[in-house]
Amino acid sequence: MSRPVRPSRFWETLAVVIVKPLSWLLVKKDWRHGERIPRTGGMIIATNHLSWADPVLLAHFLYNNGRWPVILAKAGLFKVPGLGAAVRGLLAIPVQRGSSDAAKSLSYSAERLRDGAVVLFYPEGTVTRDPGLWPMAGKTGAARLALESGAQVIPVAHWGAQELLPYGEKRPKLFPRKTFRVSVGPPVDLSKYTGRPAHADVLREATADIMAAITVQLAELRGEKAPETPFDPAGR
Repeated sequence: MSRPVRPSRFWETLAVVIVKPLSWLLVKKDWRHGERIPRTGGMIIATNHLSWADPVLLAHFLYNNGRWPVILAKAGLFKVPGLGAAVRGLLAIPVQRGSSDAAKSLSYSAERLRDGAVVLFYPEGTVTRDPGLWPMAGKTGAARLALESGAQVIPVAHWGAQELLPYGEKRPKLFPRKTFRVSVGPPVDLSKYTGRPAHADVLREATADIMAAITVQLAELRGEKAPETPFDPAGR
């Protein structure tokens, strides 16, 4: 059985003391199906991205369900005095976007999964650009990581972080108090890709399955029907 991956007691305590009270203060909670998150073993949490606030709020949700989330963060954050030490201490994985080093984040993630970590992954790669804030077509990193590592993918959707801190804005909208909704789906069935080479078409199909699973959970949270075809910012 894989051991739980956690930061040092100092960094974990510091994060919990800061994040949990702020989270309880800023938003009401509507958390669903937390029991679907396995309490042991490495796994990928694949989720939608709506706001700069949602990684922190999701981290609280996962922590309360017994797992420490390993978050992929922009490499530039590791160079900020003070903040860099914190993100390293909290076991974040640096992501070098648009460079030849971008694949290193997948390698680091695979190592963490082998150690039994929960890796929080945004397959869209950025905050959604869909006009209705539905999940976009995803990038293939999460699918590649899942197929190469054998780790299960747990789809998680959330709604409400964008009301607290809309994308692109620096000041949160504190009043009226917002509700942060989360729904966890069953593991994504990627068994049909077992044994198939991770070619581009396989990765795209697996990514579409992951994004569809996230979208199902978001439609439940919103009580709305999702678009038939995900928004593709590349216009493909």
